[in-house]
Amino acid sequence: MTILDLFKLDGKKAVVTGGGGGIGRGIALGLAEAGCDVVLAGRRSGPIESTAKEIEERGRKAYAISTDVRDNTRVEELVKGAIDALGQIDIWVNNAGGLQEQKVNFLVKTTEESWDTTTALNLKAPWLCARAVWPFMREQGGSIINVSSVGGSSSGSPTNGPYTASKAGLNHLTKTLALEMAPFKIRVNAIAPGAVRTEDFEDAANWGDEGFEQIRESNPLKRLGREEDFGAAAVYLSSEAASWITGHVLTVSGTP
Repeated sequence: MTILDLFKLDGKKAVVTGGGGGIGRGIALGLAEAGCDVVLAGRRSGPIESTAKEIEERGRKAYAISTDVRDNTRVEELVKGAIDALGQIDIWVNNAGGLQEQKVNFLVKTTEESWDTTTALNLKAPWLCARAVWPFMREQGGSIINVSSVGGSSSGSPTNGPYTASKAGLNHLTKTLALEMAPFKIRVNAIAPGAVRTEDFEDAANWGDEGFEQIRESNPLKRLGREEDFGAAAVYLSSEAASWITGHVLTVSGTP
């Protein structure tokens, strides 16, 4: 076996939540190109069906399942649907997240509804998914990847507190799950993206080209994140190449 063989995921079965676009699409395509069949989950059927078609064009099997990962009943239905489609689940990526139409604001001006909506999607949902999938992983082991944010480890984030607080909680959830699931050979890690020009980010920040250009210029590597950056990170964390890594938050941001 060569070093490159360690990165192969031939025959593995993966689920990617929020897999219809942006980071989730990049992760789903990356896993497929490494050898996975993939279930794409999301609230909007159009985007996940589009990603599924792209995966099939790459020669892998793909299935689109509409769901809402904030709802425990829907999560359990997603796990059952994925098992029915794939036969097993080796890799689960909790990518669904973001602000989802919640506008940035100071914490003292944040409504309770906005707080609950943001934390349910970014913190509660990954816990619900991990809890639902682990009985199906514990016999053969597997890999769970949570998509966090560099904001989760920042020293503070004025006007974006609910989101970054939930991502900080997700980082801790990742480490705790890693310890609890290690006896079952389930590794749990997270990816913390830096600035990526996604539709969700644009809607929440209300920035135009000039705003994103300023972020690009301030980055040491002079660029924003690309979908394939996170596909590559997910392939690594899911593969045998990372078999001795768990409870780690991998920052993918172009910054130290």
